[in-house]
Amino acid sequence: MLSRYISEAMKRARYKTLEDGTHFGRIPGLAGVWANEATAGGCRDVLQEVLEEWLVLARMIGKKKAGGPTGPVGTPARPT
Repeated sequence: MLSRYISEAMKRARYKTLEDGTHFGRIPGLAGVWANEATAGGCRDVLQEVLEEWLVLARMIGKKKAGGPTGPVGTPARPT
Protein backbone atom coordinates (compact mmCIF):
# COMPACT_ATOMS: atom_id res chain seq x y z
CA MET A 1 0.00 0.00 0.00
CA LEU A 2 2.68 2.50 0.98
CA SER A 3 4.89 1.50 -1.95
CA ARG A 4 1.99 2.05 -4.33
CA TYR A 5 1.28 5.51 -2.87
CA ILE A 6 4.94 6.51 -3.26
CA SER A 7 5.04 5.17 -6.80
CA GLU A 8 1.87 7.03 -7.80
CA ALA A 9 3.03 10.26 -6.15
CA MET A 10 6.37 10.05 -7.97
CA LYS A 11 4.49 9.73 -11.28
CA ARG A 12 2.95 13.15 -10.56
CA ALA A 13 6.37 14.73 -9.93
CA ARG A 14 7.30 17.72 -12.06
CA TYR A 15 10.89 18.55 -12.91
CA LYS A 16 12.71 21.43 -14.53
CA THR A 17 16.30 22.46 -15.13
CA LEU A 18 17.12 25.79 -13.51
CA GLU A 19 19.33 28.54 -14.98
CA ASP A 20 22.28 27.39 -12.87
CA GLY A 21 22.06 23.89 -14.40
CA THR A 22 20.66 22.17 -11.33
CA HIS A 23 17.51 20.08 -11.46
CA PHE A 24 14.45 20.98 -9.42
CA GLY A 25 11.60 18.58 -8.71
CA ARG A 26 8.36 18.83 -6.76
CA ILE A 27 5.16 16.87 -6.26
CA PRO A 28 2.09 19.07 -6.76
CA GLY A 29 -0.31 18.98 -3.85
CA LEU A 30 2.33 17.94 -1.28
CA ALA A 31 3.56 21.09 0.43
CA GLY A 32 7.27 21.06 1.15
CA VAL A 33 8.04 17.99 -0.98
CA TRP A 34 10.74 19.22 -3.35
CA ALA A 35 14.39 18.64 -4.24
CA ASN A 36 17.15 20.53 -6.03
CA GLU A 37 20.18 18.51 -7.13
CA ALA A 38 23.05 18.61 -9.63
CA THR A 39 21.71 15.73 -11.73
CA ALA A 40 18.24 14.67 -12.86
CA GLY A 41 18.69 11.21 -11.32
CA GLY A 42 19.92 12.70 -8.07
CA CYS A 43 16.92 15.01 -8.01
CA ARG A 44 14.52 12.09 -8.46
CA ASP A 45 16.24 10.05 -5.73
CA VAL A 46 16.24 12.91 -3.23
CA LEU A 47 12.64 13.81 -4.09
CA GLN A 48 11.56 10.27 -3.24
CA GLU A 49 13.50 10.42 0.05
CA VAL A 50 11.81 13.72 0.91
CA LEU A 51 8.41 12.17 0.11
CA GLU A 52 9.13 9.20 2.37
CA GLU A 53 10.22 11.50 5.22
CA TRP A 54 7.15 13.68 4.65
CA LEU A 55 4.91 10.63 5.02
CA VAL A 56 6.61 9.57 8.28
CA LEU A 57 6.27 13.10 9.67
CA ALA A 58 2.62 13.32 8.62
CA ARG A 59 1.97 10.02 10.40
CA MET A 60 3.70 11.23 13.57
CA ILE A 61 1.79 14.52 13.56
CA GLY A 62 -1.48 12.68 12.96
CA LYS A 63 -0.90 10.38 15.92
CA LYS A 64 0.03 13.31 18.15
CA LYS A 65 -3.13 15.22 17.19
CA ALA A 66 -5.21 12.10 17.82
CA GLY A 67 -3.56 11.55 21.21
CA GLY A 68 -1.81 8.39 20.09
CA PRO A 69 1.76 7.31 20.80
CA THR A 70 4.62 9.13 19.12
CA GLY A 71 8.31 8.52 19.07
CA PRO A 72 11.05 7.63 16.63
CA VAL A 73 10.13 4.84 14.26
CA GLY A 74 11.02 1.48 15.78
CA THR A 75 10.99 2.78 19.36
CA PRO A 76 8.19 2.05 21.78
CA ALA A 77 6.14 5.06 22.77
CA ARG A 78 6.51 6.30 26.34
CA PRO A 79 3.56 5.59 28.60
CA THR A 80 1.37 8.60 29.35
